[in-house]
Amino acid sequence: MQEMTNPSLRERLGAWVENRHVQNGIIALIVLNAATLGLETSDSIMAAQGPAIRAVEQAVLAIFVVEIALKLIAFDLRFVRSAWNVFDFLIVAIALVPASGPFAILRTLRILRVLRLLGKVPRLRKLIESLLRALPSIGWVVFLLLMVFYIFAVMGTQLFGDDFPRFFGSLARSFYTLFQIMTLESWSMSVARPVIGEFPLAWIFFVAFILITSLTVLNLFIGIIVTTMQESVHADDMQQRAEIEARAHDERQEMLRLMQQMHARMDTLESRGR
Repeated sequence: MQEMTNPSLRERLGAWVENRHVQNGIIALIVLNAATLGLETSDSIMAAQGPAIRAVEQAVLAIFVVEIALKLIAFDLRFVRSAWNVFDFLIVAIALVPASGPFAILRTLRILRVLRLLGKVPRLRKLIESLLRALPSIGWVVFLLLMVFYIFAVMGTQLFGDDFPRFFGSLARSFYTLFQIMTLESWSMSVARPVIGEFPLAWIFFVAFILITSLTVLNLFIGIIVTTMQESVHADDMQQRAEIEARAHDERQEMLRLMQQMHARMDTLESRGR
C-alpha cells in the first residue's frame, strides 16, 4: 500500500513545484535576490539597512534550497535528466559553500543566482537552447576566423614588425592588434594611419582584413544564430500543431464513440418497444 501511495504523492508534489504560479513566485524571488545583491555594493545602504538586506537574502536562499529539495524528492533520478535542473542545483549549491578562507571568492559568485532566470523564463530558455544548437556551426566559423587571424598576423609581423614593433613586433602582438582592428576600436588613428604613413599600400592589408572579419565572418555568426532560432521556432510550431491535431483526433474519436453508444441505446430501446 505504501508503494502505491508514494508515486502519487511524488506526482502531486512535482506538479505543484512546476506549477505556473509557483514558478512565477520563484522568478520574483530571483529578481528580488538580484536587487539585494546589487544593494550590497553600496556602503551607505548597507550601513543603514544591512541586517534587513542580509535577512531577505538568507530567506530567499532558503526558499531556493527548499525548491531544489522538493524537486529532488518529486523527480528522483529524473531530476538530473534535465540540464536546467542540474544548472539550478549547481547555482544554489555554490551559494551554500562557506564564503570564507580559500572560498572567499565564491562570495562574488552569488550573483550567478540571477542566471536562474534563463531556465525559468520560457523565452530566455528557448533562446539559450537555440544558441547551444548553433554551437557546432559557430565552431567552424571560429575556426575560419582563427585561420584568417593567423594568416594576417604572420603577414603583419613580416611586413610591419621591424618598423612598428609595438603593434606587429611578434605574432602575439599582431594577434592583439588585429583583434583591436576587428572591433573597429581606434584602429584608424592609432594603428592604420601611422603604418600607412610608412607603407602607402598598407591600406590594402587593413581594408582586406576588416572586410573579411568585421563585415563577412562576423555576419556569419549572426546568420547562423538567426537561422537556428528560426528553425527552433518552426519546430515548436510544428510540435504545437501536432499536439493540437492529436487532441482534435482524440476528440473526434470520443465523439464517434459516444454517437455509437447513443445509436446502440436507441436500437435497444426500439427493439424493446417492438
